[in-house]
Amino acid sequence: MVKERKYVKVLCISLCLAFLYFPLIVMAFFSFNSAKSLSNFKGFSLRWYESLFGNLQLLDAVVVSVSIAILATVISTILGTMTAIALTKSKKVIRTTILQVNNLPIMNPEIVTAISLMIFFSVINIDKGYMTMLLAHIAFCTPYVITNVYPKVKQLDPNLADAAMDLGATPFQTLMKVILPQIKPGIVAGALLAFTMSFDDFVISYFVSGNGVENISIVIYNMSKRMNPSIYALSTIVLIVILLVLLIGTFIPYLIVKKKGASINEASS
Repeated sequence: MVKERKYVKVLCISLCLAFLYFPLIVMAFFSFNSAKSLSNFKGFSLRWYESLFGNLQLLDAVVVSVSIAILATVISTILGTMTAIALTKSKKVIRTTILQVNNLPIMNPEIVTAISLMIFFSVINIDKGYMTMLLAHIAFCTPYVITNVYPKVKQLDPNLADAAMDLGATPFQTLMKVILPQIKPGIVAGALLAFTMSFDDFVISYFVSGNGVENISIVIYNMSKRMNPSIYALSTIVLIVILLVLLIGTFIPYLIVKKKGASINEASS
């Protein structure tokens, strides 16, 4: 009976993984299709990758997506971290109100946020383009950073900052050398989530972009209407980059910890 339950669990997990990852494998497989068909594989070819790197519109979209994702991540991480630290020093009523307001963009459907930002930019008479897309991404990324950083700040011993300043540290030194190192995991998690949300966004970007400014999501959406297999090649490259980042992020900390452990053992011996 125990073995049967174990096999059932393994089967369920295998089916779930297959459901999640099999479409990605199929997409990567058909990105090497020599024919234009999106359903029949006619032969191995790098035709669509060559077409992809020769498509200036796609290359411009990659530049826009990466640059906006990086800028939005940096700015939203700074704003979110500052806000999270300030909230722990605020009165309970103010803290509770701001946290509830912070949850609104997260809980709102993206289409509502997109339309509201589009109307806002129109009211203040800002031409839609690169800047409006960047401001929109900062606006919806910052709440995610606050949500990740605030619990880490709340776990800090409030006496640490006071002790550092009693020992002669300035407020800036206390922030950089005492507070930020303690909450670094929350900052990194918030930054990664902000980058992912920004790089992946379509709905909000579609409503606030203009003047020929398109990110990868918008270009893929437009290409899907014309049945262009280059979107398979582009999606496969994005998938490989994400896998490499995950592998690096998984193994480098492990190697660093292992190296530190080896150094400590050598020093102790």
